[in-house]
Amino acid sequence: MAGALWGSGAGASPRVEDPASARDNVKGFEYQVREIKGKTRQRMTGVSWRPGCPVHINNLRLIRTTFWDFDGHRETGSIVVHEDESGEIVRVFRSLYRHKFKIRRMQLIDRYNASDHASMNADNTSGFNCRYVAGTSNWSQHAYGRAIDLNPIENPYVTSSGHVSPPAGEPYADRSRNDKGMVHRGDHAYRAFAQEEWKWGGNWSGTKDYQHFSRNGS
Repeated sequence: MAGALWGSGAGASPRVEDPASARDNVKGFEYQVREIKGKTRQRMTGVSWRPGCPVHINNLRLIRTTFWDFDGHRETGSIVVHEDESGEIVRVFRSLYRHKFKIRRMQLIDRYNASDHASMNADNTSGFNCRYVAGTSNWSQHAYGRAIDLNPIENPYVTSSGHVSPPAGEPYADRSRNDKGMVHRGDHAYRAFAQEEWKWGGNWSGTKDYQHFSRNGS
């Protein structure tokens, strides 16, 4: 499944249904959905994915898509999600692009050796990562490819006791701010995910995970 820029290409998912067909065309928005093969598969294996993860690498999809960076430039980024969610996430990024929502960077978490902290510190928007919920032995929704962290510095994880992660996100724990890349309840980014029935960690009681969107809300 592909938009105009990259075409279908070798290794692309079968063009059974255009995942963005339910939305009007947006000038300049381009995307591609591919199976995890070749160099990407090699790069991920043993890093963000390994045998024993709750989803097989064959059931993941690589999405390459255009987005607007913090300087207002049109960039291309990559993110991995579960194949069942790929159409929804294309539509989300199409909506974000339409409304010129700013994204700092969007690179595979393997670039950060699958370290959630390193990725957050880089303000990297990411999806799949075979990891546990911090401090537990329970799989994160990221391990299923059913969660996305969006601009982690501008949308930090804030515990009920006031701890902020990543540390650079501390000024943005003040949600009265309205800086570029921030997510607020009811804004364009929030609605883009809500339209696909993805839920926001900023709605959690107590601890808030403002960067976090997931299919099941956890």
